[in-house]
Formats: sequence, C-alpha cells, structure tokens
Amino acid sequence: MSFLELRNVQKSFYLGKKRFPVLRGINLSLDRGEFVSILGESGGGKTTLLNTIGGLDSQFDGDILVNGKSLKKGSDKALDNYRSHTVGFIFQSFHLVSHLTVLENVLVPLEMSNLSKRAREKRALELIQRVGLTKHIDKHPSQLSGGQKQRVAIARALANDPDIIIADEPTGALDAQNTEEVLRILNQIAAEGKLVIAVTHSQTVANYGTRIVHLANGVVDSDMIIRQSYLVNQPRRSSAITHLSFGDTFRLAWEHILYTKGRNILIILGAAVGIFAVIFMLGLGSGITGYINTQMSNQVNPNAIQVTKNVATNQVNSSTESAGITMTDSDLQKFAKIDHVKKIEKAYFAQAPKVHANGKTIAVPYFQTWNATEKVGDIVAGHQPKNNEIILLKSDADRLNKKYNELIGKKLTIYIPSQDHNNKPVQVKADLTIAGVIKSGSTAITYDTLTKASDNYGVSIEPNFVTLTSDSTFNVTAIQDKVKSFKMINDKGKTVSAYTITGVGAIIDTLNTYLKLAFNVLAAIAGISLIVSAIMIIVVLYISVSERTHEIGILRAIGARKSDIRNMFLSESFLIGLSSGIFAVIIAYLVQWGANSLAYGVIKDSIVAISPRQALFGIGVSVLISLIAALAPSHRAARLDPRDALTDE
Repeated sequence: MSFLELRNVQKSFYLGKKRFPVLRGINLSLDRGEFVSILGESGGGKTTLLNTIGGLDSQFDGDILVNGKSLKKGSDKALDNYRSHTVGFIFQSFHLVSHLTVLENVLVPLEMSNLSKRAREKRALELIQRVGLTKHIDKHPSQLSGGQKQRVAIARALANDPDIIIADEPTGALDAQNTEEVLRILNQIAAEGKLVIAVTHSQTVANYGTRIVHLANGVVDSDMIIRQSYLVNQPRRSSAITHLSFGDTFRLAWEHILYTKGRNILIILGAAVGIFAVIFMLGLGSGITGYINTQMSNQVNPNAIQVTKNVATNQVNSSTESAGITMTDSDLQKFAKIDHVKKIEKAYFAQAPKVHANGKTIAVPYFQTWNATEKVGDIVAGHQPKNNEIILLKSDADRLNKKYNELIGKKLTIYIPSQDHNNKPVQVKADLTIAGVIKSGSTAITYDTLTKASDNYGVSIEPNFVTLTSDSTFNVTAIQDKVKSFKMINDKGKTVSAYTITGVGAIIDTLNTYLKLAFNVLAAIAGISLIVSAIMIIVVLYISVSERTHEIGILRAIGARKSDIRNMFLSESFLIGLSSGIFAVIIAYLVQWGANSLAYGVIKDSIVAISPRQALFGIGVSVLISLIAALAPSHRAARLDPRDALTDE
C-alpha cells in the first residue's frame, strides 16, 4: 500500500445552482521519497488537488488515504492534527505572519509539538541555518527578499518533521538563482524520505523532480517517472500530537499588539476614559463621604449612639407622653445584651429651659444631661460638668456674655419645665456653677444633678433616652442595626421598630446612604461611556479579523484549531482591556493627587479617596467589557475557512 492514495477524487464548485466540476476523478498512488511535480495549465485543478491532499478542503467526493487512514472521514480535530504533524505547506505567496520575526514564524508550528521550549528553539534555529538565514532570524518578513521569504516558509513547513511537503508554485515569484536554491532544498527534503508534492506550470521546474503528473481539465492525462525515487530508511521522529496552548495564543496576541502598537495605544486611551470616569466617581464619593463623616465626627463622639423609645399610639398627650418614652430596666437589659456595647448611660432631654445669669435671662433651645455624645475635646473653656455644675453651649454662653471665659466659676439659675406626680406643670429650679463652655452638643448638667433638683419639686425623673457606647467605631453600624431590629405592635396592629436612633450618629448613617446612592448613580452615568468603549473594541476587532485573514488561514493551514484562533482574539481583547484598566487607574490616581492637593489648600482635607478595591473593580470591569466585546469577532475569526482565508486579498 502506498503512503498516499487518491481514489476517484472529485471536486466541484457551485455558482448558484450551476455546477462547475474541477477534479473529475483523480487516482494516484504516491510514496515517501518521491519528488512529485504536478504540471498543468492554470485552471486545470492543480491547487484544488493540493488543498484536498493538504486537508484544507474536505468537501470532495471519492477518498484520500494517508498511511491507510481516510482523510475524508476524519473529524475537524483529525484534520487539524493532520495539518500540524503530517503535512507541511509551502505557498507561492509565502504566507508568513507579518508581525512575527523569522524565528517566531518557524516556531509557530513547533508550539504544537511536545518538545520543550529549549528544544523548540534549537530545532527552529537548525532549520533556519539549513535554509541559510541565520543572520536574519530577528527580521520581519517585510525586511526580506522573495527568495528569503520562501526559505522561511520551507523551514516552517519542515518544523514538525511532516511526512508530506506540499509546495504550491514554490518558485513562481522567484528569480532564476532563488528558483535553483529552492528546488535544491526540496530535492534534499525528498532525499530524506519525505513525499514532496510541488504544483507548477513550468516544465523546467517539473523536470527537477522524480515524477511528473500532468493534470488537464481535472483529470490525470499522464503520469511519468523521470528518475528513481529516494530510499526511505531513516526512522520517523515520534512526537505526540499537541496543539497551541493558551500561552502560545496569548503570545501571538501580544506580538500583534506590539506590531500595531500605534493603533492599539489609541484604543487603550479611548477605553481608559470610560473606566477612569467610573473609578474617579467612586473615589470622589468615598472621599466626600469620608470628609463629611470626619467633620461630623469632630462634632460628636462617633462611638456614641443615642436611642429613644417609639410610642405605641399616635395619640400622645401629656399623661401618656412621659410614660410612653421612658426607658425602663427591661429596655436597658436588652441593650446590655448587644455585642460590642461597652457602656450604657441613662439620659434626659428637655426643650426650652430658661437660664438666668449675669443679669440676663435666655431660653436655651435644647438641653440634656451630660452623656457620651458630648465631646470633651470640644470644651473651649473650663471643664466638663460635675454635680451641681453646668456646661454651656458656646452659642448660649455668647448671649449671656460675649467674653464667655468670664462666665467660668459664676453662678446661674436654670428653670427646667416638667410635671409633678399629679401631671401638673412644674418649673424645676436649680442654682448651679458654670463649669465650662463647649462648642458642640448642647448645654448640659449631670443626670444626678437633675434628679436631685427634681426631687425638691416632687418630680420623678426617668430617662427618656439612653446613650450606648460602642467598643469600636467599626461596630457602630452593627449596634445600630441590632437596635433597629427590636420590634413592637402599634395601636393599628402593625409591627414597627421599638426604638429610634437619634442624634448626629443617625444623621451620619442616613447621609452616608444618600451619598453612596448619589455617587453610584454618577458612576453608572459615567459607565455609559463604557458602552462606547465596547462598541469601539468590537469594531476594531472586526477590522483586525479582516486584516489578519491571511494570518488566520496560515495558522489553520499549519494545524491551529478553531479554538486556538478564538483564544488568540480573546487574548488580544483581554490585553487591551487590562491595559485600558491599568492606564485608567494610573490616570485616576494622578487626578486624585491633583484634586486633593487643591482641596487641601482650601479645606485642609482630601476629597477623593480611590481605594485599591475600587481600582481593581475598574480593571475587572475593563477586562470583562473587552472580553464580551470580543465574543462575536473571535467567533467569526474561528469560523473562517482556511482555504478561503489563504486566498483572501
């Protein structure tokens, strides 16, 4: 049995419903060690015959057997394996990958072998040396002459030591000297025990082989042996069938990006704008939220939480109001069981007490007992109140004396509106010493001072709010959530929260929610530009598919699978997305530095705070959008027919 057998091979093309037969029944038996020249005029079916033998076209009638195995019955995977390890192509138009060097072009098929990286490079260098191009290994195809390009194509065809070398008009674009050199190499290849099949329209070239098959009108009209074929006695080099790894396709994508770096830089810049906008808006939101929180926390103790009691009925009157909002021992026990609460303070607030001092009487808008929400650090004169002492809010002190420092140690009288045991209005009077002045919070006395003064008027003071102190700022939100989780049934039978978080701490929590929502909306609006970026990447990749059709055809001809082509374009898109994301992060941090420098000169604080998580989020979004954008173009590239791709202009 011959190594290669063609049995009644027929091939037709169709234009509409009209059939145009090209091969009308080819029967040939070819063996290794032969240098077979297929001669014939243009249009006689020579190239079509080579495509069927080379596995580029499996849509034919009849059968082709290679070493006893049917080529026609093979799957797509089997054809890929056949092209990568059994057959090597040498094309008239060379079909080198333009953005790869000589060495890299020869290495491509070797990446589909089981050789180590070092062994691949060694074999590639040996083949380049064999064809006389050692001094040109780092050149690109555009820097080579026609003869040099063809010798690179020969070296690439020999890379995986195939059994069959197919050469389609290998000397058609060469001068006499290069023609002689290429034919000498092909003859040497046949002498090494390979089957060399060369298509030509030149009788001179055909006479160089060992056998001439003449093709006319799709049939073999003559088959002549002109000299003895070469003996096949060397053992076959065994190599397991492998394919391009993801790393190999990634490298091919990287090489193409570098080769077209000018265009890709513009794409990366365009895509980075949208990512930058999203990252910056998120960072601006974090910065402004942090600034506001800092400013408000400077006014109050951030670890202190004020809790008041909800009233079960909407009909609040003087007799129910006090009882309805009083904090009981049962309430305090609930709070004591909450994790991370390190202190519970009973407290009392009242509205519009009157203060008489320095010959003046003023109404204080808000009054409460001293608790953890008051900040000792905000005392601008004196000290915090002890029993029988009072601390004045700076705005209240200013109304008594513009030189508030002079009030420290002076006496004043406070009148606190309340109710006695019979629910009759009572003014609780207390003569106190002014201990200090505070710039935040409220005018305050100690809880013990209030209860003792109230006892003198038959008034029983019960706490109408409590202050919970967290063991850490990080646990404040968890404590607030736990307090909000306690429920009760109101007079309408609905389940509502039993307690309300009051004071600045609650305001900060609500404000943070609104700020986060606002800046997320702004980030989403900025994200609309990402759609434009995605469309741009889709368009660019479709253009890239068109530009690289020849490259796709070349890779498919030397055994690359559809998945390899798809991975190559996805890798390119991934690199564009990753580069865009990284560049956007760099721009965002530079703009953050500039914005914060300006802000610090005005408000002595930062307004942009881009976190590492936000930066990584931006990079991740950039990569994800790029990969999604690449799905359709990469799918189209993978579906290109290798035969059509090679002949595309």
